Amino acid sequence: MRILLVEDDPKISSFVIIGLESNDCRVDNAFDSAMGERLALTGKYDVIILDVIIPGITGFDLCKKLRNHSILTPIIMLTSLDTVEDKLMGFDCGADDYLVKPFSFQELFARIKALNRRNKDAIVHPVVKALDLELDSIARNVKRGDKEINLTATEFKILELLLNNKDKVFDRMLIAEKIWGVSFNSGTNVIDVHINSLRKKIDRDYSKKLIHTKKGFGYVLSEGQ
Repeated sequence: MRILLVEDDPKISSFVIIGLESNDCRVDNAFDSAMGERLALTGKYDVIILDVIIPGITGFDLCKKLRNHSILTPIIMLTSLDTVEDKLMGFDCGADDYLVKPFSFQELFARIKALNRRNKDAIVHPVVKALDLELDSIARNVKRGDKEINLTATEFKILELLLNNKDKVFDRMLIAEKIWGVSFNSGTNVIDVHINSLRKKIDRDYSKKLIHTKKGFGYVLSEGQ
């Protein structure tokens, strides 16, 4: 695998690079956001590891810029910022995973392999459909009928989860664990906010609704209701 590491701490960079190279990975290391952006736009990488607090713009802003440039490479945020709000910000900017410092190399490498494997699986089965709704996991495009639908990174991941598990009911906590790898208490409404936004975009203007509420249980995407 070829990895881009955007990390300005030389000790952490050295630790990660030694571990990755000992596992037959090729690593390019950027020490600031400008160099990270340049390498990401010009190189072909399997995974990008991105610190948040780096010289230049933050890793959150850099992640958002890369997604706006249609860079679809899986991104792992690697940071000491450990609150749920920080994690949500990272995922909303387009990150695929979030690992808090301090960390073990074994966990980092396991996550890298999982993201790379998931990305390859998406290439094999890039398009999922339900009725006239179509999601392309490679191009990151969603359309219903002939209409292109613009989703946030989080909305896209939730829709992808529901589409890949049609007729399966997900409660709020399970969605949070699947999408963000974090647990929310049952009183939070962050999932409801994203689901309501999704419904407005993919269901509101159509007679056939796809996202349904199972009262007391959660949400389900189904063609037959």
